[in-house]
Amino acid sequence: MIKVAVTGACGRMGSGIIKNILQQDDMDLVAAIEAPQSPQEGKDIGEAIGVGPLGVEISAAENLAEALQKSQADVLVDFTIADAAVNTIKTTADCGVNLVVGTTGFSEEQLQEIRKVISKNNVKAVISPNMAVGVNVFFKILQDLAPVLADYDVEIIEAHHKHKKDAPSGTAMRAFEIISQELGRDTEEVGVYGRKGIVGERTAREIGIHAVRGGDIVGDHTVLFAGDGERVEIVHRASTRQAFISGVIKALKFIPSAKNGEISDMADVLGFK
Repeated sequence: MIKVAVTGACGRMGSGIIKNILQQDDMDLVAAIEAPQSPQEGKDIGEAIGVGPLGVEISAAENLAEALQKSQADVLVDFTIADAAVNTIKTTADCGVNLVVGTTGFSEEQLQEIRKVISKNNVKAVISPNMAVGVNVFFKILQDLAPVLADYDVEIIEAHHKHKKDAPSGTAMRAFEIISQELGRDTEEVGVYGRKGIVGERTAREIGIHAVRGGDIVGDHTVLFAGDGERVEIVHRASTRQAFISGVIKALKFIPSAKNGEISDMADVLGFK
């Protein structure tokens, strides 16, 4: 039985993850964490998210270490915001608890901190900017296709709901990294984030990255390869958050076989590597 703790437990993703954990025969929800001074603190998480009492009390983030130790959690799932997630990851790893992280917007410095603490504590981790199975197939297609269309212009367009705080999305940035790597281009040199004014002719090496925010868009990603006389578009659209949650469940099942002290991603979970 995999004993799972969930942060952001009352949020859209957190509550959805919990509801899916409850449907698994090999998983048990043992801890639910909310933001500091949350009005939900001390309540039963099942009652808070509308599934009935579960006997799991909501803990505040400042009491994370105590909650993990008391619950004897095997793994913690984090889908929150980058700044909060870094501290959560550090505390969790220091407690010897494994991690599944879908939070986006980490800086390179934050990622270095995360790698260091996971290695130091020899815990297992799956960290991915997008847990959806289809998105990771999308990444694999881009990896294979980019060298074939190396002389085509590349533009990346992503769209999300109006509440999303970071831009461009972690998924768009991962697509950018994959394409740049396959084409042998430095991401610091070729990324162009939106365009405004008299920008001049497009260079052959640049890769455009554009973010759209509005309404309740769950997550759309398009990579456009534009050549002379034709274009190829690779598109992934998520219609519900269940696409991401299903990937989280796969990542949780993968954790027991993951390597200690290393960060795995969804390509490892899906056997692409």
